[in-house]
Amino acid sequence: MSDPSIKIVLKNVSKHFGKVRALDAVDITFAPGTLTTLLGPSGCGKTTLLRLVSGLEPASSGEIWFGDDNVTQLSATRRDVGMVFQSYALFPHMTVAQNVGYGLRVVKTPPDEIRRRVHEVLEMVAMDGFQRRYPDELSGGQQQRVAVARAMVLRPKVLLFDEPLSNIDSKLRRSMRDDIRRLQQASGITSIYVTHDQAEALAVSDEIIIMRSGAIEQQGPPQALYHRPETTFVANFIGESNVVDAELKGAGEDRQIVFGEAVVDVTADMPLTNRTGPVKLSLRPEVLEIKPMGDSASSQDLRGVVVQRAYMGPVIEYSIKTTVGELFTRVPAYAVQFTENDEIRVHIRPEDIIIIPENDRDHV
Repeated sequence: MSDPSIKIVLKNVSKHFGKVRALDAVDITFAPGTLTTLLGPSGCGKTTLLRLVSGLEPASSGEIWFGDDNVTQLSATRRDVGMVFQSYALFPHMTVAQNVGYGLRVVKTPPDEIRRRVHEVLEMVAMDGFQRRYPDELSGGQQQRVAVARAMVLRPKVLLFDEPLSNIDSKLRRSMRDDIRRLQQASGITSIYVTHDQAEALAVSDEIIIMRSGAIEQQGPPQALYHRPETTFVANFIGESNVVDAELKGAGEDRQIVFGEAVVDVTADMPLTNRTGPVKLSLRPEVLEIKPMGDSASSQDLRGVVVQRAYMGPVIEYSIKTTVGELFTRVPAYAVQFTENDEIRVHIRPEDIIIIPENDRDHV
């Protein structure tokens, strides 16, 4: 049995399709036993990167390492990789047990071993008892569990997921992403997961890699990317964000962030606060507190007018016109409610302000 926890390293890897550069000299390390999600807009290179790791596409340049093995020139069949596809790709004429055990039969595993391992992995994905059913007798979520079991039964060194939940009903997606996370942690197999769904990426990942135009924009744990984006692109792409222009002023302990009429004292944990001048701030919708204009004001407040209101059940979403632009926020439905054209104040706590570091890619 192969070690389920290996490190994957891409060294200066590029991929060209004619004159189109799909990946541009990327260097990435996937830590052993982790699930890392590739996230980015359509055409950013995430699926190309997954296909290069799997061996389905050759790299134009660079090296790909699985642990101590350079697999750059190895075919997909020699890389010991399991892959879960968006389309499930189950054989319709085979039962669940036959689908899951197919790869073991190909490598001539003894029948008793096949039965044992198929039973074992179907228990892991909560599909034990479905061995004799055919794919058309299963729900979408059940078919995806079978696809995961088929990949895991081979005990691969690397497990790859290509948008595995995109064909599943939204009500099942949450439970399936939790199942995938649980199974990956239980198996310890180093896994790479491609999705366009930000919530999915935040929920399943040890790390997220944000890709943009064939390059790595930022890599890190979900919390770091959400609370400390390094570029405006990342701030806007992970979750939702109000990006506003501001200015750092003052010196020493009297440093302040000024945006519109709001003045906020700089805190010690804010990045880039050792200089003065223009900066960009990210203000997450959930941290903006809106209050009636008649309440006692603070120097940290912005004056605003409600321009749009949407009732969303547990929360109410507001668009608010302010001196720094239109801000989007959401508040619990049980909180004080406002209507369009109400004059309000937007209160912002210093600890909720994200200063976005300068990055040339934001200005290309």
